Amino acid sequence: MAGQRVKESRMIPVFISPDERLVTVFGGGVVALRKCLHFKGFRIKVVSESFLPQLRDLADECIEIILNEENCGGYMDGAFLIIAATGSKKLNRKILEKARDRGILTNSSHGGGDLLIPSVLRREGFAVAVSSEGRVPVFSPYVISKINQALDPAYDGMLRLLSRVRPKIMDGIGSQPKSAERMTTQL
Repeated sequence: MAGQRVKESRMIPVFISPDERLVTVFGGGVVALRKCLHFKGFRIKVVSESFLPQLRDLADECIEIILNEENCGGYMDGAFLIIAATGSKKLNRKILEKARDRGILTNSSHGGGDLLIPSVLRREGFAVAVSSEGRVPVFSPYVISKINQALDPAYDGMLRLLSRVRPKIMDGIGSQPKSAERMTTQL
């Protein structure tokens, strides 16, 4: 199999830095709000005919317009990610199609997007993300709640300590595999 690429159909978990990236959300309801909250720190533009008040506070820009299959593509310029969170499956499909034609990553409240938004547990210095990969969305928050119960609060202090000693360990050892092994023994 040398030189051959093996196609893996599962999704890949990543953490992405906002770096002034634009997330454009189509829809102004509860689902749109939840998705916007996940991308807090990114530039957020919301396009909808109506908005929850919290969306107006959270978004950098709100465009109030009656969306349809013809005009939705006009609000995608400069977007890193398009989120289709309207109440219409048909409109969401068209939004995904137009975004993909432009090479923009997609997410949809009705499925079928390029990326899924995981449930996230954030602690002082680390985050844990869980996804059922679209199979049963309610499962992920359940797992996160169980992880939260299981994680000892001392892990926050452990991470603070390791963050302070890591530069010294890396300077003294040099190679990444050896420094990682040394850090692991410190745990």
